[in-house]
Amino acid sequence: MVISIFDSPDAAAVAVADQICDALVTKPAAVLGLPAGRTPVPLYAELRRRYAAGEIDFSRVTTFNLDEFIGIGPAAPGSFRRFMDEQIFSGVNIPASQIHFLDGLAPDIAAECRRYEAALADAGGIDIQLLGIGANGHIGFNEPADELNAATHAVQLLPATRQANAASFGGDVTRVPESALTMGIGTILSAREVILMAAGERKAHCVERMVEGGVTPRLPASLLQLHPRVRLFLDRSAASQLA
Repeated sequence: MVISIFDSPDAAAVAVADQICDALVTKPAAVLGLPAGRTPVPLYAELRRRYAAGEIDFSRVTTFNLDEFIGIGPAAPGSFRRFMDEQIFSGVNIPASQIHFLDGLAPDIAAECRRYEAALADAGGIDIQLLGIGANGHIGFNEPADELNAATHAVQLLPATRQANAASFGGDVTRVPESALTMGIGTILSAREVILMAAGERKAHCVERMVEGGVTPRLPASLLQLHPRVRLFLDRSAASQLA
């Protein structure tokens, strides 16, 4: 893992935006794997700014989002599709046909997971997978467990994960869906490059375990140690427990 530490989340976001801009110069038709959540908000704001300033072109980019809640539609408050539309897609020029999302209302969940994996394969795989990390070490919605699914799948969310998402549901954890669809660990690790962002003291312990601990499904992010090209972009608080 290559680790870069910054004075603030905004500074880290600028550095990740630099990486994405450089990648799109080299490969304008890059495939990006994107997360929702609070961590990438400064990054998405920076990418919107650069697009508005004419510094970056997304017209040939294809995106795949990591996850989505089961049981809510794309326009519903709290849905990750709505979040992404508001935070990034409405402010850049990625064609709608090149934006891929899991359908939380799919009548056949298993078929939806197979459809997503097939779409990823048809796109040629992910060039850069952006990730955050949960306070319990999850990436995507791959929760700590004795064993982890490799491919896109449905998952029951742990209480701590539902609590962490309560703000998107009016602060009411009972409104947060109990299950979600997520790319699996194998799908994430198949990306040609992984960039993980983490900010805040709350993430420091799991960042330390991810980098310096053993590889274990009880800390899903630790499996990133097995990937040949991982870059961590951390603020000083998130990096505070690293040796």
